[in-house]
Amino acid sequence: MPAELNQTPITAGDLVLRPVSQALAAELTSGNSPGIPALPGMTAGEGWPHEDSLDGLTMVAKGRALGWLVTLDGVVVGECGTHALAEGSGEVEIGYGLAAPYRGRGYGRAVVRALSQWFAAQPTVTLVLAHTDPANVPSRRSLESAGFRLDGEEDGECRYVLTTG
Repeated sequence: MPAELNQTPITAGDLVLRPVSQALAAELTSGNSPGIPALPGMTAGEGWPHEDSLDGLTMVAKGRALGWLVTLDGVVVGECGTHALAEGSGEVEIGYGLAAPYRGRGYGRAVVRALSQWFAAQPTVTLVLAHTDPANVPSRRSLESAGFRLDGEEDGECRYVLTTG
């Protein structure tokens, strides 16, 4: 990860995206503690972690990605971050997910918009990417409402891009 990307909390309407440290991500993905480990100043919402939470948090734990916990009034309802950040290329791929009880409320759109705007404001980022299943209409709408454009298909997924700067 480039040092110039200083991870900070990001406000997204009623949501706050709280940075996940490598140490916290390691604790959350260790599988050594029963239930959900203590979250500093937060509690886990219903359905969180969800079926895809482990993938993104594992990349953060290994130091390969940036991550944030999506919180609503101090309750963790999802996570978001990068899939990878290619050093020097200026491209970053984002990913995001919400626990099932929090889907369909506009939170996905708020997360995508806030996260992509945050990356667009970083001087080293020139392109924000996202991939989603063609059948995942809510995710596609979230990307499109945040200004992403469909850039074809890649490995059976829709590839969306947002040019910055």
